Amino acid sequence: MAIMGNGRSNGQSTPCLQCPLRRCTALREFTAEELSFVQEMKSDELRVDPGISFLREGTSSEYLYTVLSGWAFRYKMLPDGRRQILNFALPADMVGLQGSLMREMEHSVEALTPITLCVFPRAKLYELYSKLPSLAFDITWLAAREEQLIDENLLSVGRRTALERTAYLLLHLFERAKEVGLIKNGSIQFPFTQQHLADTLGMSLVHTNKTLKRLSASNAIRWKERLFEITDRAVLERIAGDNGRQHRARPFI
Repeated sequence: MAIMGNGRSNGQSTPCLQCPLRRCTALREFTAEELSFVQEMKSDELRVDPGISFLREGTSSEYLYTVLSGWAFRYKMLPDGRRQILNFALPADMVGLQGSLMREMEHSVEALTPITLCVFPRAKLYELYSKLPSLAFDITWLAAREEQLIDENLLSVGRRTALERTAYLLLHLFERAKEVGLIKNGSIQFPFTQQHLADTLGMSLVHTNKTLKRLSASNAIRWKERLFEITDRAVLERIAGDNGRQHRARPFI
């Protein structure tokens, strides 16, 4: 299989019927027909090590992927090496759709942790759209959600204060992790560094560090040795300017 980056096949594949993501109540149930089609469409599982960009800007892709486990991030690089992280990909998120449907990728995707990806050939997308409109709608929904995430990040970088954008990002990532069962006893071991946050927030590393200290001093969060917890949600939401959203079961492929 021709895969971008240094990913390697798992040599085995998790049956869709036994997919651990199906236990997440935040993700919608498949019908028997949908589950059968996705199982047939899935061609492999790919294991990618941290630090490997398995999709690269300027390349096309014969595959699209669903994150089965682990974290990744989407990013763009300037010629001088400056990096802007567009957003993060967590389990159940789809990556590579742009490179499958457009001429080429407009951004890169790097594994933040050891990551396992479900692999779907681009050639089978037309069959999905023509035979199962419910799954076609799901892919459209996922693409629209990706646009929404980037919209929020642009709003943060453009208009939110440093404290507001930091609070919003941490609250947002905590909620996304909670959806897919990554929160344990009210906390999570975030896999990213302050440099990753700085590159997402459009701030210097020094400014990010000072802002995190201010946020911790508000007693809204506790973050030590990457173990993160929300200690006062009302305060964090007030700083972020986010009053919380109603969650409903969302699709994944």
